[in-house]
This record gives sequence, structure tokens and C-alpha cells, in this order.
Amino acid sequence: MIDLTTNEEQIQKNAIRCKEQGILFPTFAEMREPETISEDIKKKLKDVGLWDVNSLNLYRVNWQNEPKKFGGGFGDVNYMELPSSLTGTRARILALVGKWFPTGAHKVGASYSCLAPRLVTGQFNPMKEKAVWPSTGNYCRGGAYISRLLACDSIAILPEEMSQERFDWLKNIAGETIATPGCESNVKEIFDKCRELTESRGDTIEIFNQFDQFPNHLWHYEVTGHSMEKVLKKAMGEDSRFAGTCLSSGSSGTLGSGEYLKTLYPKAKLSVAEALQCPTLYNNGFGGHRIEGIGDKHVPWIHNLKNTDMVIAIDDEQTIRLLRLFNEPVGREYLKENGVPAELLDQLDLLGISSIGNLIGTIKMAKYYELTEEDVLMTIFTDSFEMYESRLKELEEARGAYTREDAIRDYELINQVTFDHTMELSYQEQKRIHNLKYYTWVEQQDKTYDEINAQWYDHDYWTNLYKVTPKLDELIIDFNRRIKAL
Repeated sequence: MIDLTTNEEQIQKNAIRCKEQGILFPTFAEMREPETISEDIKKKLKDVGLWDVNSLNLYRVNWQNEPKKFGGGFGDVNYMELPSSLTGTRARILALVGKWFPTGAHKVGASYSCLAPRLVTGQFNPMKEKAVWPSTGNYCRGGAYISRLLACDSIAILPEEMSQERFDWLKNIAGETIATPGCESNVKEIFDKCRELTESRGDTIEIFNQFDQFPNHLWHYEVTGHSMEKVLKKAMGEDSRFAGTCLSSGSSGTLGSGEYLKTLYPKAKLSVAEALQCPTLYNNGFGGHRIEGIGDKHVPWIHNLKNTDMVIAIDDEQTIRLLRLFNEPVGREYLKENGVPAELLDQLDLLGISSIGNLIGTIKMAKYYELTEEDVLMTIFTDSFEMYESRLKELEEARGAYTREDAIRDYELINQVTFDHTMELSYQEQKRIHNLKYYTWVEQQDKTYDEINAQWYDHDYWTNLYKVTPKLDELIIDFNRRIKAL
């Protein structure tokens, strides 16, 4: 699942390159517990901006960055709690905030966890190979950024209909950017481009496909999951019950965090959300939608269906309307009139479109299970409004200026969210979705029949993945020692 075979000659060459560039690698332990990062690095970070192209920002690949754009240290996990005046539910909804990662999205964690092991094992040669990052949005941004920090060249691939902010930012970070046909649900077109690049460029590229990269899943299990645990320990009272986690499907890497929480809270549920306009998990369906960045029309190779309890389909129109409600001045004023705290109003720009999708999915989950004030749900706000400001302008051009009447209707929309288009999965329904992997991964992407069966029938398949972390950290520590010894 994660190959840790080492190439001694290439390891030494990579260490020399990193020495020349002043690069050191954070361990998984340091990403889980950033307070353990050396005082020397913490001191140097005081002179570094959060989005700066500086290898020191590798140590900001965690959920505990001080929420400031320049010179921040480390504090508590960044999260927010949504009140019932905003969610319309009795349950408490807590969400990790991805805004305070470098690039403004948590995908830098997944991309670091994919590229770093290849460098410290000597499996990737940055003098010869380019790192290719196929994505529906933030993963290719994270991959291009992490590549720059690790002195590697990159190719970013994303659908042409993604927000203009993403393309503008990639111009200065990625070595090359390729736009594929379609919107965020056109994942096969991304895969086809990867195959085309492999055939034309051969061994000069390495594909880091987020949908089949187990380090993606592992990073969220180890780092995001532990960060959620810290939030729950801080926020839950003696009478609180942790009910579960709701996350959008996307690459399914983030679901690893929910799997970790289920080891701590065995009765907790893990729900997976997707767009109603492309209900692949919910109804074997297909289509296009506007919830940017979540990807569809296939089941990711790294999705453990046996640990998925519910599938939730979200109408993308709801996410678009709430994007306006949360960010237009008229919308915020109406929310204030309806009891949403002023301090929260100032934080609503922490939610991008897929974050709003996660919120709606979590509300639907709370209503399905009839949760009360004693119940707590977790989700993630993956990125912020910062990546979608152009969408607000497009909406105004298409629908007109946002009015108080719009705000009234959109606020009422929250209260009207029900648990329609939800499916609590039986064993056979879990297996039905798992079987959909065959058509993408075995028929098209060269995975094997034996491994797809192992994912379902081998009880140790997924737990063995989580045993890799200590060995990975040993390799990273040894690599840093080589760098320092040069």
C-alpha cells in the first residue's frame, strides 16, 4: 500500500539537494503535535508569511497554526462551532478550519504525505522527474506548493471550469498547469490526461493521484484525526456524546480522520457527502455540479467502504445560495437580526463552497439521527471564501444584486434542510458501492482483481496501513540527520 523500499544512492543525492536548498522534513509526529517542533524552527518562522514559498512552511503543515498571515507560531487546533441559530439543529456542530494552512487549504497535508516519503526513500529523483498532481482543485495547488518547497518541479492538472483564483495562483507556483475539459465532476478526463502524459513523457514524471494515494488517507488518519480528537476533548462536556463525522467524498482521504475517531468512539457514525447532481455513491449516478473540489463519477481507490455508515446527497444550489448569504453584507445583516453572534458573522468567510457542502451534509446527518444538545458532530471547512470571490461576482451578474428578500429566502433554506437523499448503508449497500471501484480502477487504472477483493475481505488490509507511520517517521528522521551531517 505504501512502498518503503529504499534506494541508498538516490537518498544521498536527494539529501545533498535538500542541504543546498536548506530543507528539512517534518515528521508525522511533529504534524500531529507541532508544539514539539524545535525552538530554532519556531523562531525562524516568525519572519515567514503563511503562504511564502519558503521550506520552513513545511512545518506549518498542521491544524494548529496561529491564525495570522505572517509570523505566526502554533496554538490550539483551529476550529469553530456553529450555533443552532445558523444550523437549525439542536446538535452541536464543530468544524476544523483549513484556512490557516499554507495555500489556505488542508490539501497541503495530503500532498506532503505523498511526495515526502518518495524523497526520503530515494524512490523519486527531483533532478530527473516532475511531480504530477491531478486534482479537482486544492490538491494540485497543495502539490505544486509542496513541490516548490521540496525543490521539485511540478505539473498541476485540474478541470477548466474551476475558479479563476486557482488558475491565477498556479501561474506563479506550478512549473506547468494543464486544464482538462469539464467541471469538478469530470475526474476521468483528469485520469486520461495522466495516462497521456505517462505515454508521452515516460519516466520523466511521477503521478501522485490523490484518489489512489494511501499516504493521503494516512495523513488524515494520523494528523486530522488526532486534531479532531483534541477539539472534542476540549469542547465536549461530561454529558456530551460524540455522534460522528460528516465529510464530502472528494478523494476520500479526509475520511481517514473519521475512521480514526471511530477507534476512540466505536458508536460514532461516518457519513460521506456528495452532490445530488452527481450521486455516484448514493445512486450509481453521474452528472455535473458546482460544489468545487470534491470530484465524482467514481469511487476513490482509498475509500474504505466497510467503515462508511451513511451517504448524503447535497443539492449544489443550496451551497451556492448560502455562499451569497454568508458573504454578502445584506446576508450577514439578516443573520445578525436572527441571532447569529457577531463574532461568528466575521468568520463566515472561512467557509468555501465545499465547506458549505460539508455543513449542509452535517445538518442532514443531525436531523436524520434526531440528535439533541448532548450530541456532537465533526466536519471540516476545507478552504475559505478566498478561493471563490470571483464566483460571487458571477452570481451577481447572473442573478442580480443580492437583496434582503434573497437573504430571507436563503436563511429559511437552512431551516428547510431535511434528511432527504440520505442513505444509511447496510452491509450489502456498502459492498455495492465498493464494487463500483472495479470499473474505474481495475478496468481502467491497472489495479488488480486480487487487491480490490483484499480491500473488502482482508480484515487487516486497512489496519496495516496505519502501522506504517512509525517507520515513515524513522525514515524522515534519518533523512534529516543526513542533511545535517553534510
